[in-house]
This record gives sequence, structure tokens and C-alpha cells, in this order.
Amino acid sequence: MAFTEEELTYLKSQPLARIATVGPDGQPDVVPVGFEYDGTYFYVGGIDPDSTRKVRNVRAGHTQVALVIDDLVSTNPWSPRFLRIYGTAEVIPRQGRFGETTNLRITPTQSWSWHLSGHPLDHDAEEFAPRRTVHSRP
Repeated sequence: MAFTEEELTYLKSQPLARIATVGPDGQPDVVPVGFEYDGTYFYVGGIDPDSTRKVRNVRAGHTQVALVIDDLVSTNPWSPRFLRIYGTAEVIPRQGRFGETTNLRITPTQSWSWHLSGHPLDHDAEEFAPRRTVHSRP
């Protein structure tokens, strides 16, 4: 399966994500990142990415990652929304937002989206059921 039109629209509207990787010592590491999505893969690069923990963690063989794109539509009423992606990452050279540089290319394996419409929440049980997708490998 793939992302829905609603999920794709949300992805295009958000400039920032958080990526979680795991270090060789088992310590999780989460950092905010810019990202790109080409319809198949997510890319995370940056300025001097080779010096970052996220790239070192993936190079060390810890290829499972989590990516969260989220925001708050409103704090009153409380209206958060998110798209969470689990996947595998590999380190590749790529021409992207920051020029020709090292990127993590993330292949999504599962995702969950919640409340992407952003309308005010009324705590209805149906509102709190995220949409889960298992993604097929490209």
C-alpha cells in the first residue's frame, strides 16, 4: 500500500520531521531534520551529514529508523496531528535540498497517520484510532 492523498498533502505541507536511530550501544537518538519525499523514499540530508550521529548509526548497521512528522493545528482546542513512519535506512550520495551530499534514504515499511484533517477534537473514540498502513517494498 501507499500513502493516501490526505497523507501526501500533509507531507508536502510540513518542512520538519524527527528521526530516531539507534547507536551501537543501544541508545536511541532523536533529532529534528528536514526531509524530502519522492513518492517512494524519504531522504534526510543536511549540512555535513557525515559528521552526524544518525548517519554514523546507520553506517554501523543499525538500519531501522522511525520518522515522525507532526504539528499542532491549535492549542485551544487541542488539535495535534501526525504521520509516523517506520522503515529501513541506507546511506547514499544524493543531489537534494542541500546540494550533492550524503543522505539517508528511508524505505517505509509501516506508517500511522492521525487526525490529519486538523479539525477540533471532541474525544470521540473514532478520532483516536490512527490509520495504519503496511508498505510494500519498492
